[in-house]
Amino acid sequence: MKRALALLVLLLLSLSGLHAQKSMIELGDKVINAGIGIGNTLYLGGSGYSTMVPPISVSYEQAVVDDVFRKGVIGLVGSVGYTSFKFRYTLDNQDWGWNYHNIILGAGALLHYPLIDRMDTYIGGMLGYNFTTIADYGDSGDNNPESVGGLVPAGFIGVRYYFTEQYAAFAQLGYGVAYLTLGVSIRL
Repeated sequence: MKRALALLVLLLLSLSGLHAQKSMIELGDKVINAGIGIGNTLYLGGSGYSTMVPPISVSYEQAVVDDVFRKGVIGLVGSVGYTSFKFRYTLDNQDWGWNYHNIILGAGALLHYPLIDRMDTYIGGMLGYNFTTIADYGDSGDNNPESVGGLVPAGFIGVRYYFTEQYAAFAQLGYGVAYLTLGVSIRL
């Protein structure tokens, strides 16, 4: 996955010399994003695991530095996400397991670099904290795991296609809470 992401980034940067596009995001711009993830990275899946709520997220970004590599823009971003899943175990007429609820708060930076007209292409990274609560259910006696959490690193590439000056759709690929996130963006 890391190798494929690195190759995609190199391809995007090499294509950047083909077109001298104007950046879709400029210094001082503020953007709100709302998305839904595909491919939850907080659990590996497998037998017994199932998603209750897919990864959903909302983020706020502000462009703070321009003229990076001549036409790039750096934005700072804050994000909040939520997902939940359960593990269910059945054996000898017993049905028990755990429900996991994850709230992820994160902050990071994006480098926007124009490659295609009307598209905002970017690469970014974030560091978040996963606040996890776990509740047991079922027939088995002592199933009380403690609530846990931890740091969640994220690295990704993305693209926003602007339908108007204010509204865009986005797709973001990488590693964080989801492997792929799709959503909408609004420039304020």
